[in-house]
Amino acid sequence: MTIESADENIQLVIPDGWTTPPYNFSTNNLTNAGFILGRKLFYEKKLSADNSIACASCHQQQFAFSNQTHSVSAGVNGILGTRNAPALSNLVWQTNFMWNGGVNHIEVVPLSPITNHFEMNETLSNVINKLQNDLEYPALFEKAFGTTTVTSQLMLKAMAQFTGMLVSSNSKYDLYSRGETTLTESETNGLNLFSQKCSSCHPAPLFTNLEYMNFGLDSIFTDAGRAGITGLAADFGLFKVPSLRNVALSYPYMHDGRFATLVDVLEHYSRGIVHSSTLSSELNSVTPLSHSEKQDIISFLYTLTDNTFITDDRFKNPN
Repeated sequence: MTIESADENIQLVIPDGWTTPPYNFSTNNLTNAGFILGRKLFYEKKLSADNSIACASCHQQQFAFSNQTHSVSAGVNGILGTRNAPALSNLVWQTNFMWNGGVNHIEVVPLSPITNHFEMNETLSNVINKLQNDLEYPALFEKAFGTTTVTSQLMLKAMAQFTGMLVSSNSKYDLYSRGETTLTESETNGLNLFSQKCSSCHPAPLFTNLEYMNFGLDSIFTDAGRAGITGLAADFGLFKVPSLRNVALSYPYMHDGRFATLVDVLEHYSRGIVHSSTLSSELNSVTPLSHSEKQDIISFLYTLTDNTFITDDRFKNPN
């Protein structure tokens, strides 16, 4: 049953064994019409100053809603930002967003890229005017919220209905966890290694601890990271631990996209960690990985690719 043809309202399905998410749509009634509107807005280029950039420009479904083209986000007029566009999934289980945690609610996440000079470089009032004067949007807002008046609050609620439904839980690893398939020898070895060496920061099922850490990238921080929000010296160089779901698709890696491949990432954690005053304690003593260990871990990481998620018709561009 497609979103368009369903008579009943859609529901957020919590995968077996997962916790109840902090955001449960209790103040944002999840409906087919709201989801459809949110999806259209996610792909809408009118949200940018020159009508050239949409949320989907940097968050492309085939790449698990990340972007393989640029190491950092590319905005209007070709301006490059400073941070990599992260993959999007399982957002309702998160309470802080962006690499530095600068946004603390899923419903206001779009405000950051829309108003950022390096991204969409638009004002909220201009966006609302463009949508209100569009031939389609007033009717879509009426279907979703019972009014033809476009407001920022309703726009953001609709977008949260779409992004909140981006649940990825059907990878080979998930099938294995449910007893529906088996892993190869290399994948099994990789899972065991991952559990020993990586899972403290990337625990299942989200494959992130949702914390902020210094990944040992630099000794001098050109990007303050979490400290840019908190102002605390202890937070310099700390960034949000990303989820590893669909990680094989979401290259390049790290907050600035400095690593092109998973091999590069594992080589960093094996032999390239830079010590600094805020380096996370988990990285103070690391045993180098052998070539075969790296290959096995990568084999396991590929089992986190959710092909159902990246081909789901519900999430595709409706235009």
